[in-house]
Amino acid sequence: MEDADLIKQAIESTKKARVLGTDKLGYVGAALISDKNNVFTGVSLDCYCGIGFCAEHSAIAEMVKNGETRIRKIVAATFDGTVLPPCGRCRELMFQLNKENLDTGVIVSKDKKAKLRELLPYPWQERIDVSF
Repeated sequence: MEDADLIKQAIESTKKARVLGTDKLGYVGAALISDKNNVFTGVSLDCYCGIGFCAEHSAIAEMVKNGETRIRKIVAATFDGTVLPPCGRCRELMFQLNKENLDTGVIVSKDKKAKLRELLPYPWQERIDVSF
């Protein structure tokens, strides 16, 4: 799947939530392709008092619900098409879900990609004994 197609799916995922009439629901959408070539999407929930989660978390949860943990490519975009790099929490989730996700292609803008390993250059797990 081309990057532009994945970006379009991320944007499309926001439409039903946006119908509910608030920027708090579905402002950002995410789409990912698993290593089994399945596409999963999700939307952000940004509620008061810090309650909510990123669109990437939502898409990843959908993937895990379907028995997968390996992400080949991922993108997040606002409803109007602005591509966003994942926040630190999302980057860490991808890594902790499956260490092989360090090779995940992350679309960070409409014309730029990076590997997750480039976005997490100094893993804290190497400093202490952590097994997950």
